[in-house]
Amino acid sequence: MGIGTSIFLLAVGAILTFAVNASVGGVDLDVVGWILMAAGVLGLVMVLLMRGRRRTVTTAEPVAYQRVEEHRDVAPPL
Repeated sequence: MGIGTSIFLLAVGAILTFAVNASVGGVDLDVVGWILMAAGVLGLVMVLLMRGRRRTVTTAEPVAYQRVEEHRDVAPPL
C-alpha cells in the first residue's frame, strides 16, 4: 500500500464517520469509517517505516581493464 492509498483510506473513512448521516441496514457506517481510518493510518506508518529502511546498493567498478588482442598465423582464404 502506498502513501496515496493510505491517505485515500483516511479521507474516505473520515467522510463516512463524520459527514455521512445515512443508515444502511445491518451496517454501521461510523464503524466502517473508523476501520478505514485505522487501516489508512497503519498503512501510512508502514510505508514510512519501510521507506526509512531502504538501502542503496552500489557496485564497484573493476580496478583495471585488460585489452585482449588475438593474432592468427593463418592466411585468409583466397
